Amino acid sequence: MSNIPRRILVAVAHPDDELLGLGGTLLKHRNNGDSLTILILGDGEESREVGADVPGRQVMAQAVASELGATLIMDRFKDNEFDTHSLLSLTKVVERVADEVKPDTIYTHHLGDLNVDHRLTAQAVLTAGRPMPGNQVEDILMFETVSSTEWQFPRAEYAFLPNVFVNIEAELENKLALLKHYDKEMRPWPHARSYEAITALAKKRGAEVGYQAAEAFMLARQLRPWKENK
Repeated sequence: MSNIPRRILVAVAHPDDELLGLGGTLLKHRNNGDSLTILILGDGEESREVGADVPGRQVMAQAVASELGATLIMDRFKDNEFDTHSLLSLTKVVERVADEVKPDTIYTHHLGDLNVDHRLTAQAVLTAGRPMPGNQVEDILMFETVSSTEWQFPRAEYAFLPNVFVNIEAELENKLALLKHYDKEMRPWPHARSYEAITALAKKRGAEVGYQAAEAFMLARQLRPWKENK
């Protein structure tokens, strides 16, 4: 992780995705003094049959953002209904926020996730972050989300093949503590969205690269705007 402060945009579909996918990495960004903005496109609740609590989810997300020192921006696309909207409408939201933040790095979902909201969020990010003249997004990184990425049908085009790993040995316990804000969304072991499963995944990803714990990403795009010394 660079010591030079960077502008980071996290674009996710639902409250809690930001922690499930990269909570440890966000803690590292916070500790590095980076500028963090979390964009949550969906309310995470409204299409559920029982107990929709959109304001409650917003309170949880704001508590997480506050602990991360992040700016939180929430939209109101309905949970699991992103496909009832045009990709353009999703992209415009991401573009608007990216124009304000001018991020160096964007984190988002894996394009192959089972959850349709995740897939469309990733597509909107790739469209908003397309490398046109004047677009300064240097890195677009896709993360895995437990109970979505690994639940997809196993075909090559859906595979999550990480090629970037972040050491979160020092951050894992704090990531789990932050997830307590979303405790009602967690499930008992052996559900994939249990604290034990998240810990196991972090240790597995760490073991793949010689760390005690890690978060894994697929690098979707990287630009290196080298500046010549004068």
